[in-house]
Amino acid sequence: MLEHEARLAPWLAGIDPAMAASAANLAHYLAMRRYDMRRLQDRLSWIGVSSMGRAETHVMANLDKVLGLLHLLTGQQWVPMTDDEPVGFRSGRALLERHAEALFGPAPAERAVRIMVTLPSEAARDGALVDALVANGMDIARINCAHDGHEAWEAMAERVRQAGRRSGRRVRVLMDLAGPKLRTGPLPAAPAVLKIRPQRDDHGRVTAPARLWLHALGAGPGAGGTEPCLGVEAVWLDGLRPGDRIVCDDARDARRRFTVVERRPGGACVECRRTAYLAADTRLRLERHGYPDVDTAIGDLPPTAPRLLLKRGDRLRLHAVDAVVPVRATGRKGRPAAAAIGCTLPEALAQVRKGERLWFDDGRLGGVVTRRIARGVEIEITDARDDGEWLAADKGINLPDTRLDLPALTAKDITDLATVARCADLVGLSFAQSAADVHALRARLADHGVPDHGLLLKIETRRGFEHLPEMLFAAMAGPSAGVMIARGDLAVECGYERMAEVQEQILWACEAAHLPVVWATQVLETLARTGRPSRAEITDAAMGERAECVMLNKGPRILDAMRMLDDILRRMQAHQSKKRPLMRALTSWGALPPKA
Repeated sequence: MLEHEARLAPWLAGIDPAMAASAANLAHYLAMRRYDMRRLQDRLSWIGVSSMGRAETHVMANLDKVLGLLHLLTGQQWVPMTDDEPVGFRSGRALLERHAEALFGPAPAERAVRIMVTLPSEAARDGALVDALVANGMDIARINCAHDGHEAWEAMAERVRQAGRRSGRRVRVLMDLAGPKLRTGPLPAAPAVLKIRPQRDDHGRVTAPARLWLHALGAGPGAGGTEPCLGVEAVWLDGLRPGDRIVCDDARDARRRFTVVERRPGGACVECRRTAYLAADTRLRLERHGYPDVDTAIGDLPPTAPRLLLKRGDRLRLHAVDAVVPVRATGRKGRPAAAAIGCTLPEALAQVRKGERLWFDDGRLGGVVTRRIARGVEIEITDARDDGEWLAADKGINLPDTRLDLPALTAKDITDLATVARCADLVGLSFAQSAADVHALRARLADHGVPDHGLLLKIETRRGFEHLPEMLFAAMAGPSAGVMIARGDLAVECGYERMAEVQEQILWACEAAHLPVVWATQVLETLARTGRPSRAEITDAAMGERAECVMLNKGPRILDAMRMLDDILRRMQAHQSKKRPLMRALTSWGALPPKA
């Protein structure tokens, strides 16, 4: 351990004095974990001596005490290296708590883990929403700089400050830099098609007809309710009466019949008992006994999001977003045509090589590069559901096998830092992959007069995970830093089967460095979206007790998610502290009855 600390002297030379003991402890931990200690741990446990299994915060002190006990048990002399240093059992935990408070602010009195919430765009103009988030326990507000703009970010930050003052506590603001945006590019607009369908029971019987609101072309829905809307010619619409029958041949040339059931100001409501697809060239015809049939053109169709359906074995051409490529490239020698979509980061695409894997849309779709093409690559789809997977614009791309040489700070990030430095308490570094990325951000913050701003390193790529130790040492050059485990991208990059192992290793390394951790990605997401959690995400939320902060994403039921998370964290803190189980008295079962 001491030799490893000496070898890391160049890394430790620039460490902030407040972080010096923590940096030495991390060096010792990394040295210890180079060995397979499993057999030794069993032998130490067998004789009732610490097995070093929970030594993260105080590695040298723990080892020193184990050696002292072994010498004592065998009748040998032992002189402790030091009393309890460089970091001891109590002082190690105290340093972690101190660093967490420096970055995130004080923990609430009733729970040790903070709650971070990603602000939706409405937070820029809805003060009541921000007040509700603060009142329900938000300790850190996260602003994602990949969305909205400078004015919105400033408004969000100011509303958070105001809500915090009204609540009598300071709520900190994290601003996440967008980082390199590796996503799918736009697709050509798809023809607009409106699909309506009735509700059916398990036997296929119609329980409620499909409803459609008709309004005058260009006039807007008017008094339309929740039904889908469609524009028709105003003169034709004025002639409709309840009970009238309307027929059409839909986009599949299927004959469909509608009945006018209601007239309201600005339009009419019609019903259909079969599924219908209405396109721009569809014409509706009014059929009324004793009157000539009259038809109308339709319009104001809701836009259809363009997307590609890809199945295993299909070919996809991924090209620079500004390259002119057809959506379906012509096949040769009987091969099926290749679909095509752009990539927003051509410089990353230029570094991809044959045989490397790519994943799209959080790992829903995967493939392998088969060859390079002009300004891009061709991919064979290898991972998709049996009936295929849809791929749309603005979906994330992960390159787990590609050694990307890209700076974490983009030109956009550098511009955004002027606002971030002024409005944020801590800065999230997206796509952090090396110590150079961390030093570059520190230098930019110094240029804006805030060299000591708290840093949060987002670990979201395999390379970021592999270079975590060097980034931790770089982050400790300042007085305040932490790590966010961005488990969504990280799972795709490292493989879902490795995710549990990877997140454990990040937690251990950060605990050894006494740096706080944010447990992020999809925590109680189903609850936040639908109001009903899954069993698996309850267990996942409980794992958040291992971190110093848990992040929730935005959703219509976010307040419900916050209340449940608060309850889970309060309960779990009586049972678990990092890797250490706590032996709280169990009252669930009561006393056993006397023996019969």
